[in-house]
Amino acid sequence: MKTILPLMVTGIIGLTGPAQARALSTIRDFGTMGLCAHPNSLPFASKAGDPPGFQVELGQALARELGVTLRLDWIITQYQMRSAGCDIVLDVIADREAQGETNLRISKPYYRTGVALAVPSDSKLTSFKSLDEHTKVGVQVGSMAAMIISQRHVPTSTFGFEVDSLEALANHEIDAAAVSPTIAAYFNLTHPDKAVRIVGPDESEANLNWNVAVGMVRPDETLRDAIEGALERLRADGTVERIYGRYGIVLQPPR
Repeated sequence: MKTILPLMVTGIIGLTGPAQARALSTIRDFGTMGLCAHPNSLPFASKAGDPPGFQVELGQALARELGVTLRLDWIITQYQMRSAGCDIVLDVIADREAQGETNLRISKPYYRTGVALAVPSDSKLTSFKSLDEHTKVGVQVGSMAAMIISQRHVPTSTFGFEVDSLEALANHEIDAAAVSPTIAAYFNLTHPDKAVRIVGPDESEANLNWNVAVGMVRPDETLRDAIEGALERLRADGTVERIYGRYGIVLQPPR
């Protein structure tokens, strides 16, 4: 199973029984659309709201396209999604197998990401293939990247959070960090004095790359089509790229 960041949903989240589908007309009658997000997971989302995070900003843009306001449903674990009653979750892996039994409906993907390699600006490392027994790599505990890199007989150091491995990299404790390019880019934006060089994901390793989509909790066809259409318009006019760009992130097109 792929390991990803807060609320990029990959596992069972408790949507175990049939739930009544939400229609676009129902959302418009109530005047709100609910977004489930983690309250302390910048650059994804923040309850403090300064900045709010790109999930909140994109959720607001989607809600405006549907003619409603955005309601934020703050959750700590994925298992709270059902009780929160939200309609969408953002930055979802666009892969049915990765979604397991979430029962989420997935939109067309709107960007591609994966596991990148963060290295010091003067590092000679240029790809995952250049890692060897002499390069110590920071990995997130229990992640697919940790398993794959260890299988290549590359020494690793495990961290609970990706930002911790980036701090260790900046402090010259490790030679590289296997992290999301999203987290690495935001780290560079917020730590210009510790900026790292980001080596893009290794496309030769399928489990370290994926497309990202909007996850819809229980939409009927009218709501699913409306969200699809809104996302397409926001991509076409550059809104999606501008939102992520404010957090230092350059989106890669889906494949």
